[in-house]
Amino acid sequence: MPKVAVIGAGAAGCFCAAALRKQAPNLPVTVFEAGSKPLAKVAITGGGRCNLTNSFEGIRQLSQAYPRGERVMKRALQVFSEKDTIRWFTQRGVSCVLQPDHCWFPRSQDAMDIVHCLLEAMSGADIRLNTPVTSVQPGLVNGEAFDYVVVTTGGAPKGLPFLDGLGLAIMPPVPSLFTFTVPDPALRSLMGLVVEATIGLTGTAFKADGPLLITDWGLSGPAALKLSSYAARQLAEDGYKGTLWINWLRTNEDEIRRQLQETASGNPQKLVSTTHLLPSRLWSHLLAKAGLRPDIRWAEVGSKGLNRLVAVLSADTYPLSGKSRFRDEFVTCGGVALSNLNLSTLESKQHPGLYFAGEVLDIDAITGGFNLQAAWSTGYVCAQSILKSL
Repeated sequence: MPKVAVIGAGAAGCFCAAALRKQAPNLPVTVFEAGSKPLAKVAITGGGRCNLTNSFEGIRQLSQAYPRGERVMKRALQVFSEKDTIRWFTQRGVSCVLQPDHCWFPRSQDAMDIVHCLLEAMSGADIRLNTPVTSVQPGLVNGEAFDYVVVTTGGAPKGLPFLDGLGLAIMPPVPSLFTFTVPDPALRSLMGLVVEATIGLTGTAFKADGPLLITDWGLSGPAALKLSSYAARQLAEDGYKGTLWINWLRTNEDEIRRQLQETASGNPQKLVSTTHLLPSRLWSHLLAKAGLRPDIRWAEVGSKGLNRLVAVLSADTYPLSGKSRFRDEFVTCGGVALSNLNLSTLESKQHPGLYFAGEVLDIDAITGGFNLQAAWSTGYVCAQSILKSL
């Protein structure tokens, strides 16, 4: 009987093992895990609630969700989609709920329901905890013979030394999904405010929309996290230094100018500071940046003052001095280059029987359940590929 080794007891590895055990109950499957617990990251994702996938509503192109790995994910989602994910967990007793932000969670809001479901589904697999893999050779894992090997070790900030000698192209891993450190005391004083905005990286085409959270260290929230994903490699190359711009009203300069002129003509004697096109604390901060007095009235603003206010509202700039981790949900971009693989099976072109799934690949996504969906889909593709070759 052929033997399968899965390296890494994370989402992709456990899902692959579960799929193998379900469809081939007699197939020996061994899961190697360096840590003391399987699915440790799944247990904390989504703040311990486990955002297990996304409805993909509003995603017009997969590159919006997957800055790297779009081509692979297009194929993988055809094999195992977000709808398949919900169906799979529901059939195994985990009721799921869709939130207004298009994120799917277990109805219990407890990630451990996902963990227990997966562990039960992979029942019969040999899970070897506290067993790091130091060597992978064709047909061998730590010197032990296996007919199929699936590498699912997740993001690798320190690289993938156990793959040395296989001649695989590796994209250098760098962080993704992080918040921005902004050394601007006036902005930080607004901590706690959440505004729908567009944020971008000056000098590049990278930008993102969504809720933007002002924190005591800088900027966070979905918009900032999406930008960190889109611009992950550029930001790493720049040493996490640069300039961020923010469009606070999420529309173009002409529309902002029209709104302000309409407000001014309709309320010439009203104080600009009491108009509040944005939350009052933020509005006061932006008026000060535009050089407008707190007691100025719309009739006194003038064309120069209006131009300055339009500029601040449409392209407010702040220095970027570094990054901060987003909770414990560390994600990397980079990993095993997709050029190494048959994109339909995720099997190595150079080494038949060697497969890769999950974040160890050069695939990563924005926040919102997309990274876990990549793990489910690619893990399932590897399982199906192995089963078809038996």
